[in-house]
Amino acid sequence: MQNTDVKPEAESAAQRSHALYFRGSTTIFACRQDPRFQYCLYVPPAFDADRRAYRLVVAMHGTGRSMTQYRDAFAEFARYNHCVVLAPLFPVGPLGDGNSHGFKYIIEQDIRYDQVLLTMIDEVSASLAHDFGRFLLFGYSGGGHFAHRFLYIHPEKLLGVSIGAPGSVTLLDEEQEWWVGVRDFEARFHKPLNYEAMRQVAVHLVVGKVDIETWEITHPADGKYYQPGCNDAGSTRVERNTALLNSLRAHGIDAVQDIVPNVGHDGMKVLDQVKDFFLHVLQQAR
Repeated sequence: MQNTDVKPEAESAAQRSHALYFRGSTTIFACRQDPRFQYCLYVPPAFDADRRAYRLVVAMHGTGRSMTQYRDAFAEFARYNHCVVLAPLFPVGPLGDGNSHGFKYIIEQDIRYDQVLLTMIDEVSASLAHDFGRFLLFGYSGGGHFAHRFLYIHPEKLLGVSIGAPGSVTLLDEEQEWWVGVRDFEARFHKPLNYEAMRQVAVHLVVGKVDIETWEITHPADGKYYQPGCNDAGSTRVERNTALLNSLRAHGIDAVQDIVPNVGHDGMKVLDQVKDFFLHVLQQAR
């Protein structure tokens, strides 16, 4: 009898806690498998009424780690288009060396950032009791680095991807080694490039028309990520974005591109184009 009396109160408190911290714009969670990495969510109020229709939008930050800003920027889109937003945080220097760029190139010593993201998605799916299936991925600047390389490794996971203004690009070039090209892709990732699966993903590239500063994206010969050919895709983000577009199209991937007038390097100012693209992808999927 005593347990029966306590149980409803305990369940009620748990339910209130879940509603407070796991719905709407959530708090920040540590990844259970690797607490060096975190994430936050936006879960729309109507999610519990009919979660079957919901898709996942992953908003990948850049070097500035503005994860909550991107999460909040997609909240209204998610609320009215049956989506949950996941915004990961890959902090600077998880290996203790202060490196801010590791996540962009997917592999950093023993860290596989693509696998960390997939682990986060599994955790979110379990906590929300919903399998989202293939998801939408957006990344800008450093997040754009991550997004197009994730496309190469896990195309079967993606419904669509929007690649925003990466400073450096990996072209589908079999003559150059990773990260400039993909000659050693299978040896690094233990799977071949799946071009047919990539052709099934809706791919969008976006960059501001006046995103033309070169000081941050030109790799010096003594730089940490310098490789032969690493600056050959163009001098500016616009040129490199277009080189990536052409490389994808040359391999039968029907990518589209928005070059946004009067915009420099500002991820917030290209989100209308990203949301329009994602809305089209969702409508086609339904």
